[in-house]
Amino acid sequence: MMKKLVINFDEIQKAQEDTERNAFDYFLDKQTGEIVILSSEIIRLAQDLLSNSYDDDMEDFEDVQPDEIPDIPDWVEDEVELALDIFMHEQARYERIPERKPANAYAAMKAFAETLENRRLASMLLQALDGQGSFRNFKNTLSPYPKERKLWYSFNAKVAKNEIEQWLSSQGIEPSISLHHEHSNHNDPNAP
Repeated sequence: MMKKLVINFDEIQKAQEDTERNAFDYFLDKQTGEIVILSSEIIRLAQDLLSNSYDDDMEDFEDVQPDEIPDIPDWVEDEVELALDIFMHEQARYERIPERKPANAYAAMKAFAETLENRRLASMLLQALDGQGSFRNFKNTLSPYPKERKLWYSFNAKVAKNEIEQWLSSQGIEPSISLHHEHSNHNDPNAP
């Protein structure tokens, strides 16, 4: 049976489009539908604490406490505690949000270009997708065309929403109410 949750598609889309994950990682709370964002520094602190506290005789990691890290502010301690919960005790509750597959993003860009009435721009976008740096080339080619750029963000959001719905379904989740703003990432410099 599918669990119904309020889902913020914009947050999940932003998480999926952060494909490098060098500053943050993202998790879906499968009980509440909320997105948990952990910085790489918090994740590193939690992993260090786990590896330093591991003992072969321990049956679980109940003894690992973030207050064992000296001189950290309370808010950091709270974040580390949440990360420890995600990694140790609540693995069934939290699911890491996967990066968007480059093939899916590429297919969306190609499909969008093929829908354009401006055939010259469509041809330029399809050429931009050919070869190395295709995502950046697509973005740069589209940049001087504000009307088409707005259409792209709307098109991409709809495609991403379908991909997210498929992923949620694979997690046994059905969105009951979706929070989604069609042009949410139009200022996002990382969005293709």
